[in-house]
Amino acid sequence: MSTFDSPIARCEAARAMVLTDETQAECAREHGCPPGRVCPLCGYFTETSGVVDGLPDMEVHKQAQRVQE
Repeated sequence: MSTFDSPIARCEAARAMVLTDETQAECAREHGCPPGRVCPLCGYFTETSGVVDGLPDMEVHKQAQRVQE
């Protein structure tokens, strides 16, 4: 038997249950939200992703994000 204890919430925009232990950008990509959509769960997501934080080249990733902004 397994236990799923990640925080979840119902997103009416995506009409789905979403994980809130990821970033809002990750959730938007996962659920195909269009750019500019106002997220009804804004403020519920984590600031940083545990998945991305575990990458060995995190500094390279952060620099790439800064360049894109």
